Amino acid sequence: MEINELTINSLKSEYKKGNLSPKELLDFVFKRIKLYDPKINSFITLTEEYAYKVAESLRFDEMDSKPLWGIPVAIKDNMCFRGFKTTCSSKILENFIPIYTSTAVQRLIDAGAIIVGKTNLDEFAMGSSTENSAFFTTSNPWDLERVPGGSSGGSASAVAARFVPVATGSDTGGSIRQPASFCGVVGFKPTYGTVSRYGLVAFASSLDQIGPFGIKVKDVELAFRVMSGKDDMDSTSHPYKFIPVDKSIKEYKVGVIKELYEAEGFDAEVLNSLSNVIKLLKSENIYVDVCSLPHLKYSLPVYYLVATSEASSNLARFDGVRYGLRVKGKDINETFSKTRGQGFGSEVKRRIMLGTYALSSGYYDAYYLKASKVRTLIVNDFEKAFREYDFLICPTSPTTAFKKGDKTSDPLSMYLSDIATIPVNLAGLPGISIPSGCDNKGLPIGLQIIGKPFNDNELLNFADQLESIINFETKPQLGGI
Repeated sequence: MEINELTINSLKSEYKKGNLSPKELLDFVFKRIKLYDPKINSFITLTEEYAYKVAESLRFDEMDSKPLWGIPVAIKDNMCFRGFKTTCSSKILENFIPIYTSTAVQRLIDAGAIIVGKTNLDEFAMGSSTENSAFFTTSNPWDLERVPGGSSGGSASAVAARFVPVATGSDTGGSIRQPASFCGVVGFKPTYGTVSRYGLVAFASSLDQIGPFGIKVKDVELAFRVMSGKDDMDSTSHPYKFIPVDKSIKEYKVGVIKELYEAEGFDAEVLNSLSNVIKLLKSENIYVDVCSLPHLKYSLPVYYLVATSEASSNLARFDGVRYGLRVKGKDINETFSKTRGQGFGSEVKRRIMLGTYALSSGYYDAYYLKASKVRTLIVNDFEKAFREYDFLICPTSPTTAFKKGDKTSDPLSMYLSDIATIPVNLAGLPGISIPSGCDNKGLPIGLQIIGKPFNDNELLNFADQLESIINFETKPQLGGI
């Protein structure tokens, strides 16, 4: 097996046998990135010099105590990493260098991981295709004419192209799971609060969640175990402690979400892939039945009221005074206006305007407050379903990866890409996307598995066993590069 196909445990095994060193692995990683990434554009920044210094400093006797010892990791560029640019793929932060490191990234480093670079995203994590980056569009390694999904498209493509075994993403409405589905990799959005958001540039604070990408569920689990847990720098973080479970998949009950199985707008091949998974589960004598969550149909409008309202508040800090770009005007108001007008892209401006309107005097009760009440009904639907089922399944996305430019002129069509993932964020639940097959174009299809809150360990246990049953081993040919 090639080095780029090895899992974290396999790489560590090679280290222990003396067949590989962290420096040799970095030589391979950076050579591969420089060969293929000019066509894929996963990375905004490479941290090559830093990475080699870390590799030289690793002590062999610490390998067993550091679960990610010598493992190359890519970081989404909306997470602070001291001394390196954190751009959020926006002109307004193009030259911003943070003076601290986010908790999630620091925990990866403390576990022995080597950060090799920062990856492209939709500006401020707003988008479903990585076409909203102010710098360049990332390509899908399965077909370079298509998008990798978003907003964590850079991280998903970096793992799919086998540049790194693990990368981080942030998920506000599906920004880990949807690109994982498009790129044929595993993407995990943990329960809200299990991973600290300290050092993550905020988009919508009640929805944002950091999580990992990987080729296999076990790699994702390992990265999550390292990143999760209480952080005194984030009052919303939870003292979650991962406890491994040894439970057969046959002991679980699975519900198929009716509203995301019979809904219009889902490609026939995507639904066929879900049907095949249901058949596989039943062939293993696993209990599967259809369940209904009647308020799920309101998820999209609720999300775009809550998320844009919180975004309009969070992004108010970027005014040309405290961070990044400053475009001087004749007075302070004109400086604010020119800085934000020139610094933000069109999608960010659209969402700020929507959110500001929803929060404005006279409209708060009609929009934000009502959306919050409907959000509670969606949460109640999930709670009711989980009284009967251990996990819920549905397609991760209605379609496979679409072509670049297909949806850029139709924002609503783009927003619908996340229709199956958004409810999970509104309810704060854990959700994971694993590859479940390919369509007739050879593009990967994702299966989403949703778990109970703070039941992340059992969700990963179930996903790991289902991954083995599906046995998806297809990989991209990097667009014939």
